Amino acid sequence: MNIRILITLSLLVGIGTVLHAVVPGFVFGVKPDMLLSMMFLGVFLFPKARYVLLLALVSGVISALTTQAPGGQIANMIDKPLSAFIVLALFVLLQKKVRNAVSAPILTFIGTVISGSVFVGVVALIAGLGDGTFLAMLIGAVLPAAAVNTLIMVVIYPVVQSIMKRTKFIAAT
Repeated sequence: MNIRILITLSLLVGIGTVLHAVVPGFVFGVKPDMLLSMMFLGVFLFPKARYVLLLALVSGVISALTTQAPGGQIANMIDKPLSAFIVLALFVLLQKKVRNAVSAPILTFIGTVISGSVFVGVVALIAGLGDGTFLAMLIGAVLPAAAVNTLIMVVIYPVVQSIMKRTKFIAAT
């Protein structure tokens, strides 16, 4: 593994951790997961399975440590790898057909909804929450997180890509 890529991924996880830790829980302690936007950014920058696996596992552990939701520790360890690899597969599929600047925000929205749905489903099962809880958490936390993560990606992805090209980081990897 390339040390420059690992350092870049660790910086993304660090930024995502700060974002994840400072956002308060909304519905039943579930908070919008801003770490996902940084995880997806890492997937888009370095779309290789070994980097995605490492990034997803580390993101899952960090999210598990900072979650406020009952059962969120287990849910984070399930939803991060699952959503990361689904987004990776979609990104690789679309890479030749759609510009990355267009697909990145769309895939961030889709990935956040997938991650959030899995998270909320697992939490609902573990905590034994009622029938309307899944929908309430989906509307109250997952959809706002998907919107915010998409906006973050619209702004940050072109900037990061420009920096990576100017520093010749992409050519060196």
